[in-house]
Amino acid sequence: MKTVVCPYCGFGCKLLVDPQTLIIKPYRGEPNRGKLCPKGLYAMEFALSKNRVKRPLKRNRSALKPIPWGQAIEEVSHKLLEIREFYGPDAVAFISSSKISNEENYLLQKIARLFGTNNIDNCARICHEASVHALKTTIGTGTQTNPYEDIENFGAILIWGYNPAGTHPVVIDYIKKAKKRGAKIIVVDVRETITMNLADYKFVIKPGTDIVLANAMMNVIIREELYNEEFIKNRTTGFSEVRMATMKYTPEYAEKVTGVPATLIQKTAREFALAGSGAIMWGMGVTQHVSGVENVLAIIDIALLLGYIGNRGGLYPMRGQNNVQGAAYMGALSEFLPGYIPLEDEKFRKRVASLWGVENIPIERGLYLTEVWDAIERDDIKALYIVGENPAVSEANFGRVRKALRKLDLLIVQDLFITKTAQYAHYILPASAFCEKEGSYMNSERRIQWSEKILEPLNDSKPDWKILIMLGKGLGLPGFEYSSVEEITKEYFSLFPELEERDIDALKSDDGVFLPKKRLHTWEFATPNGKARFVAVEQISPWENVDEEYPFILTTVRLMPNYNTGEMTSRSPSLSKLMKEPKIMINEEDAKKLNIVDNDFVEIETKRGKIRMKVKTGKVPKGLLVVPFHSKVNKITNNALNKAGTPEFKFSTARIKKLKNQKPILGNNQ
Repeated sequence: MKTVVCPYCGFGCKLLVDPQTLIIKPYRGEPNRGKLCPKGLYAMEFALSKNRVKRPLKRNRSALKPIPWGQAIEEVSHKLLEIREFYGPDAVAFISSSKISNEENYLLQKIARLFGTNNIDNCARICHEASVHALKTTIGTGTQTNPYEDIENFGAILIWGYNPAGTHPVVIDYIKKAKKRGAKIIVVDVRETITMNLADYKFVIKPGTDIVLANAMMNVIIREELYNEEFIKNRTTGFSEVRMATMKYTPEYAEKVTGVPATLIQKTAREFALAGSGAIMWGMGVTQHVSGVENVLAIIDIALLLGYIGNRGGLYPMRGQNNVQGAAYMGALSEFLPGYIPLEDEKFRKRVASLWGVENIPIERGLYLTEVWDAIERDDIKALYIVGENPAVSEANFGRVRKALRKLDLLIVQDLFITKTAQYAHYILPASAFCEKEGSYMNSERRIQWSEKILEPLNDSKPDWKILIMLGKGLGLPGFEYSSVEEITKEYFSLFPELEERDIDALKSDDGVFLPKKRLHTWEFATPNGKARFVAVEQISPWENVDEEYPFILTTVRLMPNYNTGEMTSRSPSLSKLMKEPKIMINEEDAKKLNIVDNDFVEIETKRGKIRMKVKTGKVPKGLLVVPFHSKVNKITNNALNKAGTPEFKFSTARIKKLKNQKPILGNNQ
């Protein structure tokens, strides 16, 4: 049996694969402890798809024609260098991937910076970058603070804007064990979720009111003196501002705004405070708002009030893709070098430059992923190199993204399939699947794990790291003489003091390595003064307001058998059997007023356009429309950004009507 890291969610399950039969069994050790969800169980299937890109392709007018690798790399490199010569290095942008390895993300950001630009970003920007900004501001590190194993030992678990039963099914086992040991489970969401079946207390709040609820909980904790006075005094600053700011957010006021009864807010705040220890877990229901950074700040404030950090608690921003944490940690972000070190940190920047054999690397922040599309419209970006991402479907208001992709002088897509994004490409470079290469991945808890090679690369596809070495050489960049993936691992290890002396073989033989360590902030915080910083936040309204013209709120959710834009799961026959046609969920009373019944075709319209889908009535509050984001919904989602550059996927004002013509509309992501 060989061991690979599951290519789906950020939980980081390990899979045991029989190289002969390709049958998958769960790994018995950490983190999945013998558990798997259906996506993990059938993870090999998409890699065996007949739809894989088999050789490099070049666009010749409207057709894509196969070309040799040597020609592809030579032409791509020549055109990128030509654009740099005419327009400067910042006329090129690179989009890295949350589904490729640490080594591959490290190489792509190295290419971008040696090429002369910090225009390197990844899809962390549209999921948890708000968490990174808030965590770095308050406690100094932009990551999950504790391992999963701690969850089952805490006295309470607060799950906010996150449905682990659908998103990270294996983590539910940890939550169930905690509940069995007496932990109180509190779940906050805008609709009834499967996870709420575990809850002792459940809050169904009005969309966009998270800050009011958090501040009201703090109001109770402070007013009733349930906070951890010793922890606040010795390990934090800024408490007085939070105390002052939350005074007006009484439970009674919060009830009017959030829809949650004041008595429930009081009772739950007390329970969470008196539990003695606690985890706060959150997802994109918190971050994908214009108030995303402030939402996370408010959640962190609750933890700091109670001292639920280190051994007594943990902050868990649950990541959505198998290496989104690794992509960010390896420096595939436009404002950070590896390790989330800011570009302006001269000492570290010079250290990286020295390792790469150059005098310096660019210091100006590059474009966020979500800024790239406007930059193309302005003619600031002429070329885009995309690895393993599908922004033509995953971005909010994707119509403008597709328009931008059409405008580019040069679009290179490195991927497994001809995705919606690849359909606009001038060159498509065929990458190998996760099981056709070796490398390391970092899960949500910062555990680095080694993934073995099971199969030879399909046809003429190549591992991403080999393609990127060829590109680096083609661009004439220094330091691309690697002969194995382990040499790249060793290089990124050398950037982190915690890994500098670690043996890569140890990474291959045990349950992985934590970076920087398993449990953060047990004694001091990673801030200049070693103390955490409270940040008081006020309610921030969503970017759009419900009115007579657009009386509904549209929000997006994840379904368990599906994954992101569907390129992988839709090519898995076993998962396809589990999938149901994506439908828009609506409240029963709202449906009745509109003369809509289950399976009717409806048209949903926002200020960005219209889509048509079947409808399903269900347990959603009045005025709310819930759509799986694995569908075509991002055509109409809200691209207003928060300060971390994340769009407001979770709040778009909308209207809905029943279609007279009830014929199906073909194409899921059209």
